[in-house]
Amino acid sequence: MPDCSKPYPLILNPKAKGERGSRALEFIEANKGRFTIFRTKSREEAIELTARFVEENEKIVVVAGGDGTLNAVIEGLAGSETTLGVFPTGTMNVFAREMGIPFDSLEKSLGVIDAGHKKRVDIFQMNSAAFVQMAGVGFDAQVIEATSWESKKKLGPLSYLLSVGKVLRENLPVMNVRAEDGTEVEGIALFVGNGMLYGGHFPLFRSANNHDGLMDVIVFKKAGFQFIRDSLRGLLKGGVDPLSPGGSVKYLQTASLRVTSAEEIPVEIDGELWGRSREIDFCSSGKQLSVFVPEDPASHRGLKIMGGLNPFHRSDVD
Repeated sequence: MPDCSKPYPLILNPKAKGERGSRALEFIEANKGRFTIFRTKSREEAIELTARFVEENEKIVVVAGGDGTLNAVIEGLAGSETTLGVFPTGTMNVFAREMGIPFDSLEKSLGVIDAGHKKRVDIFQMNSAAFVQMAGVGFDAQVIEATSWESKKKLGPLSYLLSVGKVLRENLPVMNVRAEDGTEVEGIALFVGNGMLYGGHFPLFRSANNHDGLMDVIVFKKAGFQFIRDSLRGLLKGGVDPLSPGGSVKYLQTASLRVTSAEEIPVEIDGELWGRSREIDFCSSGKQLSVFVPEDPASHRGLKIMGGLNPFHRSDVD
């Protein structure tokens, strides 16, 4: 059980805007006796702060932000005994949803930390950059690249849908994907998952297990109608079927992966644009992250697509 008498160091993304960000700040200020607040000015500062907390043997570090802020913090926490507490205040909060952390109430999220239930999850690397939930090469990274901060602030998850329509009208670069066992496949979009969820509520990686040392990899081979059809089919059926024979989708599980292309293609990790490259290597970091989770994560996890749950619903922060 965490020591609730000692303030938790809290790394805060001060760029949070809109009603969601304002209500998050109100909650943190109302409970400021529970935290020592560190407002970061950059990704690098968040990494350095977290590494310092680990060196100082802090048992708990809390992060308030979205998947991008979280990605910076895991760089400093990777392989340590310091446990992460998450206040999901971003646009999508995919990792928080995967862990079953309540994303509609910071009070409930704080209750998860105070309850003290922990889980260890794998951390992977893309060209030495760490990620804990997902990565993508090609299409989805291109969508993120095309989505402005102003659009996300104004429209939330809907902003990504608008960018999808724009990117689908462009020529998608072709890439070669080679798995650890020698399997090779050519495609126009590569999704890598450490958990089941992709992009919010979407359970895309049906066989994923985030502590088995393996990445779940989906390669879409064809652009145009087939890509739209097969990606939507996977999302609506609760994930791409890894046993589906042939077709325009290939599902792999592997500890390492190499992607090459004749032209530079965009890459994202944990929902944040990393950049462009012609050669991209994915592998296990050999490290894990300790994170506070609910005793019954399934009661909060955003895994349902149909049956009344809108994948583009924006919950306010209590």
